[in-house]
Amino acid sequence: MRLFVAVRPSTEALAELGALVDGLAASRAGARLADRSRWHVTVAFLGEVPENRVPDVSAALTAAAGPAAPLRLRLAGGGRFGRGRFAVLWAGVDGATDGALDAFAGLARSVRRELRRARLPYDDKPFRPHLTLARPGAKLGAAELTADVELLRGFTGVAFPVDRLLLFRSELGPQPSHHLLSEHLLTG
Repeated sequence: MRLFVAVRPSTEALAELGALVDGLAASRAGARLADRSRWHVTVAFLGEVPENRVPDVSAALTAAAGPAAPLRLRLAGGGRFGRGRFAVLWAGVDGATDGALDAFAGLARSVRRELRRARLPYDDKPFRPHLTLARPGAKLGAAELTADVELLRGFTGVAFPVDRLLLFRSELGPQPSHHLLSEHLLTG
């Protein structure tokens, strides 16, 4: 099973971001947009995990989430990863209160620590919280892509609560999908 851990912004925060995305050149040009029903902020990507290890993943997430206090974040800023046909447009994440972004980064470290303790795989790239919006490929020229990045950089969304970690199974292919496997409350 292909697994990842995420948080999901509130409906209001996603609607506000959606209104911005509607105005991007990427939307008008027919770029490959991320399905809004699956928008999320990845905390940890595990990749392929045998089905019999899913309970171990859940236990690790419970151990990481339990001591963590709920926090408030906001979608803010954004930019581009990659170049050319590999470019990805994304929205950034910021703390809605002092220390919230640091607490979120600490939560991501705790998740990775607990996964490591359970001898579970995860992608150890540096944690850069973001929400993937589009993969424009060759659909946008340099000027349009630059304009979209500038619009994203100026975005500041409403605050939303983060009170749980979500474990998802993802399926790739022509109709990619995400399936929620478990929720782990932040109760610290």
